[in-house]
Amino acid sequence: MKNLPTDLLRAFVTVVELGGFTPAADWLGRSQPAVSLQIKRLEQLVGQTLLIRSGQQLELSRAGQLLFRYARQILALNDEAVAQFTKTSVSGKIHFGIPSEFATTLLPKIVGRFAQAYPNVTLEVTCALSKQLLSEVERRRYDLILALHDDPAMAGHNLVKEDELVWVTGSDHDAHLQSPLPLIAAPEGCIYRKRGIECLNESQRDWRIVYTIPDLTGIQAAIQEGLGVTVLARSTVPENLRVLKPTEKLPRLGKVGISLIDQSPEPGEAIARLMDFVKASL
Repeated sequence: MKNLPTDLLRAFVTVVELGGFTPAADWLGRSQPAVSLQIKRLEQLVGQTLLIRSGQQLELSRAGQLLFRYARQILALNDEAVAQFTKTSVSGKIHFGIPSEFATTLLPKIVGRFAQAYPNVTLEVTCALSKQLLSEVERRRYDLILALHDDPAMAGHNLVKEDELVWVTGSDHDAHLQSPLPLIAAPEGCIYRKRGIECLNESQRDWRIVYTIPDLTGIQAAIQEGLGVTVLARSTVPENLRVLKPTEKLPRLGKVGISLIDQSPEPGEAIARLMDFVKASL
């Protein structure tokens, strides 16, 4: 009877959830070749190919999809058992402010793991536009804020990443060929909306707002129906949507800055651990 080592399963699940070997290696504190070797060892143990490279992306094989479900269950049970015998001193409550598009794509990667690692920490999440999160009145409500900046330099020492803005449409639709260009966007104050309109005006492309939706889930649904195009940070584009290449009529959109701001009155270990989780996932 073969045993599946939890360290190999954890490497496999991390690669899948973070979408690549490099971010998984950063998260696990190992080198990329070491993580690649762990995946190869796991494939040898089960006698199946688990990951298939498709262009710049990794996809699960059928065997990989099956093992991924088992691996998450095994790791969850392992972590639950360890938690029963390991007391952690990290505790508290964190009010986390985050833009909705990052809440949709980022939070699923970190909430489960964070809760398992630090069961005594209560996490309260509020989604809003970065403009609202960073306003003088609102920002005092939060212990930690993830925010977007039109100019990356505005993030100062809180900058954790620069991300490219891209035009996005449905995988089976060509709304970007219509004139005027139908736009699906968040309400006024959204950096993506502002940048897209500015670039279209500069390129003298006619446009019109067809839907204003405050969250990524609603935007995603509208785009899947072929109702228009939108602007997103490349790292937040859902897999079922299509990134359009820049053209004369769909100009390059430039970059935005992503900052992580500790707003807590006193530095705490719970905040520090959550910041580590967020940075690794970004």
